[in-house]
Amino acid sequence: MAETGASPLPPAPPARSPLLRAEQFVWLTARVLEQRLFSYHFLNGGPDPVETALDAYRNEDGGYGHALEPDLRGPASQPLHTAHALRVLDAVGRCGGQRVERVCRYLTSVSTADGALPAVHPSQRGYPAAPFVPIVDDPPSDLLATGPVVGLLHRNEVWHAWLFRATDFCWEAVESLEKSHPYEVEAAVAFLDAVPDRSRAEAAADRLGRLVREQRLAALDPGRLGAYPVAPGYAPGEHHFPHDFAKSPRSLARGWFTDEEMARSLDFLAAEQAADGGWPIRWRQWAPAAALEARPMVTIEALRTLEAYGRHTG
Repeated sequence: MAETGASPLPPAPPARSPLLRAEQFVWLTARVLEQRLFSYHFLNGGPDPVETALDAYRNEDGGYGHALEPDLRGPASQPLHTAHALRVLDAVGRCGGQRVERVCRYLTSVSTADGALPAVHPSQRGYPAAPFVPIVDDPPSDLLATGPVVGLLHRNEVWHAWLFRATDFCWEAVESLEKSHPYEVEAAVAFLDAVPDRSRAEAAADRLGRLVREQRLAALDPGRLGAYPVAPGYAPGEHHFPHDFAKSPRSLARGWFTDEEMARSLDFLAAEQAADGGWPIRWRQWAPAAALEARPMVTIEALRTLEAYGRHTG
């Protein structure tokens, strides 16, 4: 056969892993805190730089503000910011000591009459906030705000007087749920996964899982999203999936879903990585800065969920 003289094609470049693509997205878009968290989780970074970055959001009252939770802007300490700070400290193994003692004093100062947390304290008034976040003068106790905080403190064996009434509130709220929505269920799971009374938690989780399936709060087939309603007040397409409730195989919520349902959910999560390397946010976008700051958080959470289930990320 005659030679054509054409040079052979160069080998195709190796496909970039989901982790490498996400890393580039984080360096391009993330705040210092999420850059440090990404380094801690995936690049063998230490916890000290994470704590240092988190300190920028801490106020003198022991709470956290300064848009740590991007949908609430301004400097005022808020329960949702403070819950976010506790998640960060828990993630790096630093959820204890004097820092958390100060946090508990702040939680006590903003609690409602029944000892639990409001979603938003009135001190947010006057600062920008997402339009779907109500600011009222006398806000009620909220499982969405209280459950994750109580769960984190119990998981880290923090004992403080604030916890007693707040734990009682969470038990009553979870065990009396008749109609719910996905974010509230996620908060309940965060509580149930860590509260010390495991037999009671398992019974409550079993009941809650039946409610989730009966009310179709989890989209069990991502290929048929039209079959699953979006909760009132949520953005169009703001569905929740099995992996949103069971963020790891150890969660009580994992028992709510079959292996096939969980596999479909994780396949969908992996496929959601965008061309820029980040994962999308599914809730209502109301301001460019809030959306930009939230996507690296969602990206880190997606990677951690996939790795928790043994999915290869690179």
